[in-house]
Amino acid sequence: MKVGLLRAVGVATAVYGVAVAALPDLLARPSGLVDGEGRTAPATRTSLRPLAWRDAASGLAMTLAPEGPALRTAAYVRIAADFGDAVLLGATLPGRDRKLKAVAVSVGWGALSVAGLLGQGRRRGNGVMCTMEAGPLRVRR
Repeated sequence: MKVGLLRAVGVATAVYGVAVAALPDLLARPSGLVDGEGRTAPATRTSLRPLAWRDAASGLAMTLAPEGPALRTAAYVRIAADFGDAVLLGATLPGRDRKLKAVAVSVGWGALSVAGLLGQGRRRGNGVMCTMEAGPLRVRR
């Protein structure tokens, strides 16, 4: 597990989540969820805020969770959220370009968390036998 990468993704996600909770236009505008004059409807702003707090909370969990099962679980939650965003936004946002960008961004962030989980694991032992951990898997070689 690459703890540093997971922590960096967590911090970035938490900061973005807080920013969007405060200013939903940061997500609404690039997603095409604005009117012809570039304004975000009050209902859209209200709908985006829980999504933003989800990101803030899951990012904070990745940032602060102790290394091991808690950090892996926080990363799994973040991956599920990112890949879920890719599916839902890719299916529902207006305009093909916006859909493609949203999918690319969501899959990209999810892939960073996957890379953090599957990255160089902890090695134990005297070099003859060691244990590699990646997510819930433990492989002895």
